[in-house]
Amino acid sequence: MLPGTRVEVRSRFDRRWARGFEVDAVVAEVAGNPAQYQVRRRSDGSVLPSLFVDEEVREERRGRSMWWV
Repeated sequence: MLPGTRVEVRSRFDRRWARGFEVDAVVAEVAGNPAQYQVRRRSDGSVLPSLFVDEEVREERRGRSMWWV
């Protein structure tokens, strides 16, 4: 994923997917470790202090119905 891509982040607390983020930067693969992503919260522009690996970040799924809300 490239910087600016809208993403969902897996919560490390309850393992649910949270929306409202975008990739801020991609940290290149180093010493056989997979690439990591620096993520920015879209609501206030804050960069999260932790890096996320592929299993914790996915492209935002648009058009999902939320009829129960």
